[in-house]
Amino acid sequence: MRVLEELEPKKVFYYFEEICGIPHPSYKEKKISDYLVSFAKAHGLVYYQDDLYNVVMIAPATKGYENEEPIILQGHMDMVCEKAPGCEIDFENDGLKLLVDGDYVTAQGTTLGGDDGIAVAFALAILDSPEIAHPRLEVIITVSEEVGMEGATGIDLSMLEGHKLLNLDSEAEGIMTVSCAGGNSSVCHVPVSYEAGRGVALSLKIGGLKGGHSGVEIDKGRANANRVVGRLLLALEQAGVDFGIAGLSGGAKQNAIPREAQAQLVVSEKDLDVVKHVLEGTMAQVKNEYAATDAGLTLAIDDSGEKQMQVLQAASKQTVVMLLNNLPNGIRSMSADIEGLVETSLNMGIVTLDGKEFRAEFAVRSSVESARDAVTACIRNLTEYAGGVLEVGGVYPAWEYKKESVLREDATRIFREMYGKEPKIEAIHAGLECGILAGKIDGLDGISIGPDMVGIHTFEEKLSISSTKRVFEFVLEVLKCKHAF
Repeated sequence: MRVLEELEPKKVFYYFEEICGIPHPSYKEKKISDYLVSFAKAHGLVYYQDDLYNVVMIAPATKGYENEEPIILQGHMDMVCEKAPGCEIDFENDGLKLLVDGDYVTAQGTTLGGDDGIAVAFALAILDSPEIAHPRLEVIITVSEEVGMEGATGIDLSMLEGHKLLNLDSEAEGIMTVSCAGGNSSVCHVPVSYEAGRGVALSLKIGGLKGGHSGVEIDKGRANANRVVGRLLLALEQAGVDFGIAGLSGGAKQNAIPREAQAQLVVSEKDLDVVKHVLEGTMAQVKNEYAATDAGLTLAIDDSGEKQMQVLQAASKQTVVMLLNNLPNGIRSMSADIEGLVETSLNMGIVTLDGKEFRAEFAVRSSVESARDAVTACIRNLTEYAGGVLEVGGVYPAWEYKKESVLREDATRIFREMYGKEPKIEAIHAGLECGILAGKIDGLDGISIGPDMVGIHTFEEKLSISSTKRVFEFVLEVLKCKHAF
C-alpha cells in the first residue's frame, strides 16, 4: 500500500515514494541510477549514464518554447543514511518506511532522503507530464554528493546546451541560494600499537545529541560526540588514573555532526571508583556547557567485569587522546563581508580505532580557498606530528556570487508575484554542486531552491507537504517564463 498517494502534487509524491523504496546510500547508487535510466527509456528521452552512475536526461522543448534557452534542473540521487538506536534497517537492501505526520512526510527511525530525493521527484514529475510547458530541459542527477560531490566532479556535461541552472538541493522555502562554500574531505591516519591489558572492562557511550548537517548547523553550538569522548579521556589522563583504551568509534558521516560515540576501556580495580567519579564529574560539566544547545546529552557507563583485552600502548594512548582534543573542529572564522555567515569550519565527523591505526575524518568547508587550505594544513601538521599521514580528497570549489543574473532577477519577480513578498537572497556555508558545475559550464547562471525540510542528515528529518506543493508550482512558473533567459 502506498503511503503518499493522496498527497499533492500527486506525481511529485508518487515519484518520491518510488525513490524511497529503492536503496540509495552514497556509493551504492546503481539501483536508483538504473531506475532513472528505465524511466528515461520509457519516456523516450535522450539519456546518458556514466561509469559513476551519474544520469543526464534531456527532454525537448514543448510547443511554443522551441526558441527559449534551455533550463538545467539538477539534484543528487544519494542520501545520508542515519538511523535511530534500535532501528534495524539495512540501507543497502531495504526501502524506507514512510509516514505522514500532519504537514510532514518522515521515515520511521531513519533519515528520509528528502535531501535530495525531492529534487529527483520534481524532475521526474516534470518529465512525466506532457501538459507542463517548458524549454529544452537538461536534467542532471549526480551520485556521491554527500561524500564529497564526487559525482559532480567526475561527470561529463559536454552534451548540454543550457547555461541556466535550477539546483534543487536547498531546504528552506523562500530562500534563493546564490553562493556557497567549497571544501574537501580530510582523513587522518595515525598508526597505533597495542599491548595486553587486564582489568575491569568499561563501555562508555555518549548519546542524546541533536547532531545535524555540518554546514547548515555548524553555527548552532551543538556538541560533537567525538569531542565529548575525547574530553572524558583527557580528564582520566589528567587525573592520573590507570586505564587502557581498547576501542573507540563515533559518528557515521563526515558531514553530519556526530550524535553518538563509544569508547571501550580497561581500568584497574583499585581505580574503578575514581574513574567513574572523574567521568561523571566531567560529564556534569559538559552537560552544563551544552545545556542550551544539547540538553539531551547523556553518558552511559557499562561495567562488564574483569577481562583481558588488547589496549593501546601508553604512547599511542597519549597520542589518540591528544588528537581527539586538539585536532581543530567547528567554526574557525566568520565572513567579514556577510554578517552571520560562517566562512571556514570543519567537522570531526567520524573517528575509529581500527586494527593498527586511529582514523579521524573531517568535512572541511570555506568560502575562501586559501582559508580552506590553511585549516587543512593545520590538520596535516598535527597528524604528521603524531606520526601519521593526511589523506585529502573530494576537493570542490566555492560557488561564487554572480552580480549579474537574469535567472535570479526573473525568479525573484515570479516569486514576488506568487508570494506577495520578496525572496531572501542568500549565501550559505553548506556545500552545493553549483560551484563544480560552474567550472564545467561556461557562463553558468544559477540559483538553488527547495521546499522546507528540517532535521536533514538525522533520523528526525521531515519534509513539508504544503511547502513541496508551493515550491513545485514556483518551479513550473519559472520554466514557463518566456523570453526570461
